[in-house]
Amino acid sequence: MSTYTAEVSWTLGDGDFLANRYSRRHLLRFDGGLEVPGSSSPHVVPLPYSDAYALDPEEAFVASLSSCHMLWFLSIAAKRKFCVDSYIDAASGIMEKNADGKMAMTAVTLRPKATFSGERRPTREELDKLHHEAHQACFIANSVRTDVRCEPVYTS
Repeated sequence: MSTYTAEVSWTLGDGDFLANRYSRRHLLRFDGGLEVPGSSSPHVVPLPYSDAYALDPEEAFVASLSSCHMLWFLSIAAKRKFCVDSYIDAASGIMEKNADGKMAMTAVTLRPKATFSGERRPTREELDKLHHEAHQACFIANSVRTDVRCEPVYTS
């Protein structure tokens, strides 16, 4: 078992809290010392009460799934002796009402593009298998009800 922590810090500042006119900007702190500006999504809370520059929970959710998948993909590829030179994922998430009528991230689509070097390079079938295994192993994907899809971008 492992425990992970994050500190979320917000203060009112000069907003009018009771009138619902206050900044949703806050700070996310992680155990390694990283501090990331956070905010509600401008799609949920309009500007200027949101900060489009800051990380919102929906973006963090998509990034978490993408990062976890990538880390498992790299690990599995290394075990299979495929040398990955780069990996880019243009992931996206859809927020809409779910079957219960509640707003939820209903689908996240990963679009990973990996490039390889060396004599041993995966076939398209092997690449699909690497992604399938990475998806099955991903801790975050195993923790959510969201439909997580993987649509690899193939290079020739």
